[in-house]
Amino acid sequence: MIRTSPFHERTNAANETGLWEHWSGYLAATKYQVSEKFEYFAIRNSAGLFDSSPLFKYRIHGSDAERFLSGVLARDIRTCEPGHAQYTVWCDDRGFVVEDGVVLRHAADDYWLTSAEPNLAYFADLAGRHDVEIEDISERYGVLAVQGPSSRAILAGLAPSVERMPYFGLAKATIGGVPVTISRTGYTGDLGFEIWVEADDAVGVWDTVVEASRGRGVVPIGLTALYMARIEAGLLLLDVDFQSSRFAWTDAHRSTPIELGFGWMFRNLAADDRAFIGRDAMAREIAGRTSRWKLTGLILDWRDFDRIFDAAGLIPPKDHTPIQDEYYVYDDDGKQLGYATSQMYSPMLQRHIALARVPLAMSVPGSRVKLELAVSHRYEYFDAYVARLPLYNPDRRTA
Repeated sequence: MIRTSPFHERTNAANETGLWEHWSGYLAATKYQVSEKFEYFAIRNSAGLFDSSPLFKYRIHGSDAERFLSGVLARDIRTCEPGHAQYTVWCDDRGFVVEDGVVLRHAADDYWLTSAEPNLAYFADLAGRHDVEIEDISERYGVLAVQGPSSRAILAGLAPSVERMPYFGLAKATIGGVPVTISRTGYTGDLGFEIWVEADDAVGVWDTVVEASRGRGVVPIGLTALYMARIEAGLLLLDVDFQSSRFAWTDAHRSTPIELGFGWMFRNLAADDRAFIGRDAMAREIAGRTSRWKLTGLILDWRDFDRIFDAAGLIPPKDHTPIQDEYYVYDDDGKQLGYATSQMYSPMLQRHIALARVPLAMSVPGSRVKLELAVSHRYEYFDAYVARLPLYNPDRRTA
């Protein structure tokens, strides 16, 4: 059965295209406007409203909640104080990523965790004798993301605590008389917030936010605009940039956090006394530098790009539509080095960009590679250079 989110009454009315996709069994708008580029520029210049409700949501609470999550999550949850959130991953015992998500710490023993796929049974099987309760609250809450440079001003007018909320901070507030939780999180790589609201109150909160946004160029945004923003920001997408180790057939389809660029989560692993799942494998990988590759950014050389299309008698395309599929990366001798998982033409950077896996030796920013793309029904090899992620990173994101 196809389900609709708590905001569907409003998102359906706003969807001028009638284009929808399935996201975890829910309808999610592909784009609301005829041009998704209009929605993308709302994110970068004002703010966009995105319905994140289809995410799976779990409440993990009890006297052993911190101890339990310290052993399950790869990033040390003890460093996340109450009133803050944390991006994290969880792994199998071989150090391969099962999934990623954001955990919100409401109190010393009360956490909310989001994930793209169902994980209730997975976490419940690991609970053992811990004094912890794991609840699926996915249908209980709607989540409205307000993303872009105007997001703080809009929400601060409704909930003053937002004005001074730190990056990955969270707080309880009221919007239009409705109790909500607001976190400074999102999936666009820009200044942004997410509002958690009880499902029955979701439409009222949507209306209040829309009214407060009036005259600012704020619009609802669909999945296409969201994917454009997340590629620029170097934010990974499950089943595109990595696969869950639980469902991968071979290790070629599995990834470690360090290979995915999350080594910063484990900079002080030697001083970390947790026996979390995958720890020993990660320690060996770090000590032996045995990572097979690293996921990094690529920026195509625009001169070479234009030259190849000019030679084919074609106008060089500047297509912003995200391509979320594998395209292979080579060296100058035609040897395959790795592959790109996501690519697009970035309207903000005015460059063709990609997220790609390359060998460690080629992951140094400035390293030159070639990206294979089709031109006039044949493969051509475009000059590109490695760039540190995120490719687009405005100061306001974390300031």
